[in-house]
Amino acid sequence: MDTNKINFPTSFPKQHQSEKPGVEFSMNPRPVYEHEAYKHGNRLEGKVAIITGGDSGIGRAVAIAYAKEGADVAVMYYKEHQDAEETKNLVEKQGRRCLLISGDIANEEFCKSSVKEVINKLGKINILVNNAGEHYPQSGIENVTKDQLIRTFEVNVFSVFYMTKAVIPHMTEGDSIINTVSITAYAGNEELIDYSSSKGALVTFTRSMALSLATKKIRVNAVAPGSIWTPLIVASFSENKVSTFGSDAAMGRAGQPVELAPSYVFLASNDASYMTGEVLHVNGGKMVTT
Repeated sequence: MDTNKINFPTSFPKQHQSEKPGVEFSMNPRPVYEHEAYKHGNRLEGKVAIITGGDSGIGRAVAIAYAKEGADVAVMYYKEHQDAEETKNLVEKQGRRCLLISGDIANEEFCKSSVKEVINKLGKINILVNNAGEHYPQSGIENVTKDQLIRTFEVNVFSVFYMTKAVIPHMTEGDSIINTVSITAYAGNEELIDYSSSKGALVTFTRSMALSLATKKIRVNAVAPGSIWTPLIVASFSENKVSTFGSDAAMGRAGQPVELAPSYVFLASNDASYMTGEVLHVNGGKMVTT
């Protein structure tokens, strides 16, 4: 087998729209979270990372990659217990500890208590990955209700404020915060107006916090994914949209979670020691203005 060549799906069959966004077992094909072509070292040896939304999708791929690089991982997730247990097994397979914490990150008290639990059980926090997010496609702004707008910003933006505030007292020089933003923050999206707006807010948050924490030598960066094959896609879009998902990228296909993970490893490691306030674009060749 040629481990230097990776073949990822270029199209997806029509499939049932899941009523449970976190349950991916009916996805065809299932997302790719790890691949032997990626060679890992010990760039995060001895570190502890918190990953919100780490039960599946991009978060799971990052959790696995961090474990392979030597980090213990705390996975924060909503209600997707089956997905979370699978992620835990995959992390522990690498010989690292994995702490699962279930709850709603839109609640500040939950964020605070989760950070305390990580400190109590894993001893420290070196990396925070603010990855959890939700989106609800609508045909126009007139269909975006007040409740939807509030929920989108509570999960996608407020939680990032809460988690960042809670971890900063426990971080020291060389530690890092990484936010998951989106190509929609730069290119927009006619069906994801509130979601795109929330991700735009996170870009500004990333740059502002990088300046705020520079004197403490805590780095704050972000990754902006393009079209990535995750459970959120099947849960959100119609069968027709799912079947052609990612085909408009220059590379002609959707990305896989495993293709995002190296960017998060890089930003968390000493390899990115002179990077802060930056956004890495992993989107299959869609040109954006940064």
